[in-house]
Amino acid sequence: MPRRVLISGALALALILEVAYPVRATSGLTELAGLKLAYGALLDAQFDRAADALRTACGPAPREACDVLEATSLWWQILLDTRDTSRDAAFVREVNEAIDRCERWVAREPGRAEAWFYLGGAYGARVSWRVERGQRLAAARDGKRIKDALERALALEPTLEDARFGIGLYKYYADIAPVAAKILRFLLLLPGGDKVSGLRDMQATEARGQLVAGEALYQLHWIYFWYEQQPRRGLDALERLSARYPGNPHFLQRIGEVQVEYFHDAARSLEAWQRLIDTAAASGTPQLAQVRGRLGAAEQLDALLETDRSLPEIRRVLELAPARPVGTVARAQVLLGRMLDRLGHRDEAVAAYRAAASARVPDGDPDRVGPQARMGLSRTPDRVSAEGYRLSLSGWRAFERGDLSTAAEVLSRARTLAPTDAMIRVRLARVTAHTHPDRALAEFDAVIAARPRVTPVALTAAYAWSAELLEARGARTHALDRYRTATRVFAGDSRLADVARKALVRLGAN
Repeated sequence: MPRRVLISGALALALILEVAYPVRATSGLTELAGLKLAYGALLDAQFDRAADALRTACGPAPREACDVLEATSLWWQILLDTRDTSRDAAFVREVNEAIDRCERWVAREPGRAEAWFYLGGAYGARVSWRVERGQRLAAARDGKRIKDALERALALEPTLEDARFGIGLYKYYADIAPVAAKILRFLLLLPGGDKVSGLRDMQATEARGQLVAGEALYQLHWIYFWYEQQPRRGLDALERLSARYPGNPHFLQRIGEVQVEYFHDAARSLEAWQRLIDTAAASGTPQLAQVRGRLGAAEQLDALLETDRSLPEIRRVLELAPARPVGTVARAQVLLGRMLDRLGHRDEAVAAYRAAASARVPDGDPDRVGPQARMGLSRTPDRVSAEGYRLSLSGWRAFERGDLSTAAEVLSRARTLAPTDAMIRVRLARVTAHTHPDRALAEFDAVIAARPRVTPVALTAAYAWSAELLEARGARTHALDRYRTATRVFAGDSRLADVARKALVRLGAN
């Protein structure tokens, strides 16, 4: 899925070509408390509640401010599924009307900072949509109008701190913009930027902003990941946003994505997707949250070599047959085909690939469903290895139920079919450890010795489970070494790494 800076439109200030910039101010705004309630509801994806809050606030609040926030509400609905263009026409109509009304307002009251602030916000809403839809030159023109309006607002009322946040975003991105963007910026007579000063302004507004603290935190999370090389800080920002706005599925979605993209942690990603499933009913978009959560969980369960648990998640999505997110059915079918192939169910996999190829996809097929379906149809996996993998999962579930004899028998058959599969080997060793610990420890050691060719998930298991055996034997130093290494396997299973960390604490290790 393409990545783009997703921002709430009413508060956006665009940098030329690539990025949208939010804009806003706080002090001096009429009926600030009511507008904060409405804006908070928007960030929480509670759009009906936001509409009610606006109806209460409007009257005391200027009509133009409410026009901008109403357009913002529609923009956030688009942001939750940007591939769905069905709301675009209504959004363009609403945002253009908001711009017209704000232009008339500043003409009537050119000395009112609030009027200029909302004019910048109205243009910002349109900029955000134009950037998302690839209309970058038009976005650049609007970006200059936003900057001019905000600077006018600040000149009239220097305490509009949230407008300073918008200017800070401009300064940051203008400084790091590619050469082509800087050339166009020069042609449009836009000033240059200052990355350090811009970041400082944004962080200050996030800490002190009365209206836009959530927006500031959201924008900063992109910057921490993309440009500042501070992924932990970016993840912390997302966790805070999710806690503050639990009804918005986008924040948990981002957590699930970045756990894989930046931290290579399938288990932590799975936790985020499961949280999205568990909280879907309370979400502002329940079905969208459930669908995204189940597909995300299915992919990470497969990455953790628990493909049998992926299938119910995908099949539940297909039962829902959701229209949103756009292209979900096609994506679910191609994932189903891939996982059925892993489990040796070739005929069912072929049917899923064919269903994916005929399902609706967004323009341009951004998930590459078509190529994946064609590849799945053209490549037949090794049936023996697939049967070994399927059997190993059946044996592992028997172990989890406490049926050790069945687990040992089925996993042994699986290893015979797929002797090079390290995860089958460590799972069988885990079962064997209950009756033949020496044999199990030798198998763990053999897997560790082959580590350049061992998957990280299997390697984490080999270190953590062998450490338990060594600890039981009283080989404390060796056990501590294995526990420590289990916490350090790149892209390993963080669930087992957590177990190892607890063991280290229990053993009093540094």
